[in-house]
Amino acid sequence: MRDLRKTALWLGLIGSVSFVSLSAVAQTSTSNSPDASTSIPAQSPAEPSFHDMAVQAAPTQAEIALPSIPLPEPAPVVIESADAKPEPKIEIPLPDAAPVTALMQQDVLRMSIEGLLADDTVVRSLRLSRKEREALTAFYAQAEKPLAWVEDGAFRPAAMAAAARLKAADEDGLDPTDYPLPDLKPRKEASPAQWAEADLKLSASVIRYARDARGGRIEPSRLSALATPTLAIPEAGEVLKKVAFAKDANAALASYNPPHAGYRALKERLAELRAKHPSQPSVRVPKGPTLRVGMKDPRVPLIRARFNLKDEDHSVYDERLASAVAAFQKEKGLPTNGVLTAQTVAALSGPSLAQREAELIANMERWRWLPEDLGERHIMVNVPEFRLQLLDGGKVAHETRVIVGKEQSQTPIFSEDMKYLVVNPSWTIPPSIMKKEILPALANDPDYAAKKGYKIIRRGNSISVQQPPGERNALGFVKFMFPNHHAVYLHDTPNRKLFSAAKRAFSHGCVRVDKPFELAEVIMGEDSKWNEKRLRSLIGKGERTVHLPKPLPVHLAYFTLSVDEKGSLKSFPDLYGLDQKVRTALGLGR
Repeated sequence: MRDLRKTALWLGLIGSVSFVSLSAVAQTSTSNSPDASTSIPAQSPAEPSFHDMAVQAAPTQAEIALPSIPLPEPAPVVIESADAKPEPKIEIPLPDAAPVTALMQQDVLRMSIEGLLADDTVVRSLRLSRKEREALTAFYAQAEKPLAWVEDGAFRPAAMAAAARLKAADEDGLDPTDYPLPDLKPRKEASPAQWAEADLKLSASVIRYARDARGGRIEPSRLSALATPTLAIPEAGEVLKKVAFAKDANAALASYNPPHAGYRALKERLAELRAKHPSQPSVRVPKGPTLRVGMKDPRVPLIRARFNLKDEDHSVYDERLASAVAAFQKEKGLPTNGVLTAQTVAALSGPSLAQREAELIANMERWRWLPEDLGERHIMVNVPEFRLQLLDGGKVAHETRVIVGKEQSQTPIFSEDMKYLVVNPSWTIPPSIMKKEILPALANDPDYAAKKGYKIIRRGNSISVQQPPGERNALGFVKFMFPNHHAVYLHDTPNRKLFSAAKRAFSHGCVRVDKPFELAEVIMGEDSKWNEKRLRSLIGKGERTVHLPKPLPVHLAYFTLSVDEKGSLKSFPDLYGLDQKVRTALGLGR
């Protein structure tokens, strides 16, 4: 076709030049004629013109025979004057093709990412919040390379390592299906838009894992208004910077899970439980009447088998068996009386595999509510266990029993720094207690406040009630202050007999401490002049504030399962139903 076009052009040019030349000759002849005004007679039909002859002589398109050698392009006809000078040649160098191609590919990748992040449907499918979308847009716009996980048409090693952690999310009690992955197989035929989509999909899953690992799956305050931990949810761009360019992306992503020994112990138990896959507990004790020492029951042999006891009379619930049951009750946080109650029977039978797995995951989830750094020295109060521990360098420096809030006035769950303690504290009754207890009591008995030793303070139309320092003060002789919006703290109590109870949920929300002056001495530290003896010497001398050498973190936590120093898994009652609420929120069932 190209040769055909050249031939046609060449023939057309010849025709045009011939026609122009003939016309010029005709005009010259006419102007030189003696009778220039005489018109030239028209040609007769018998004498065809040059144009007619050219048309008749030209073959049809089908008859054109193309030459074997392509005809040269016709040179343009240029008419120059005698004194014309040739114009200088200007050469414009063209850029190399390779850099232009690479630049265009980078631009296409960036534009693809921008387009995906601007598409509301894509953002919803990736489950990105508005802030996460903005953070990702900024991250990709500022990045040196257009993609975080893909380079030279393949996934980087960091992408494969991060994907391995996402696939193993169930090891940390998370759900791998929450973190969908792109196709990680080599795809040479993939377009820039497809690579951009795959890169963004992996980024979204990595961000979601990091958020969930730091407690982002549940908003605790929606489960209980008194569960108000401060969650340190990582920022999307910072997650990608940390993980996508880490030497070990798997470890970098896993580091968002709690680093605490308590969390790791529960994680190990979860792995053991799944590895053994028991379908039923080893001993299942049927329901029946409450058993006390001396009673006979056909269930007794099962109970003996549970504790590996062998006696002659297998059907008698004797003292030896009752002692074993009492030790078990103490371990499980049940009333330690040796009586085989329905609650003890349920604990002996043990939970099913699914229930125990759910309980482990729910308790692991609540470890995510705690700060990543608990503090080298810190206080941990486990509300369902009724226990306080002061840990120093990971070791228990002090441990004591505590009394926590009743179900109607629960102890809140949060972390804050203790800054000072008060000896001989006065007690200003909080509004909640005023409304529920004090005001109704005053309405029934005008002398109620005087009988209790309370002082009524009037400010305009409002009143407050304060209990002055002394032996009868509800706070005892010392309180430990870590200012918070719940207005709770640790304190002494005049009603010390309550510490002997197995279930110690008696307070209005504060945590009452057994042997508070021993705790105060440990808190102040060995180098402090404020030992127990000196602190006790202040009793009865008016309210005195003693500031700590430095703030001490206090964590009010809620764990129904924990692994003790001996490696034994201990369970505690779900005092406020919070464990069940967490399991339900995570879709773990009952």
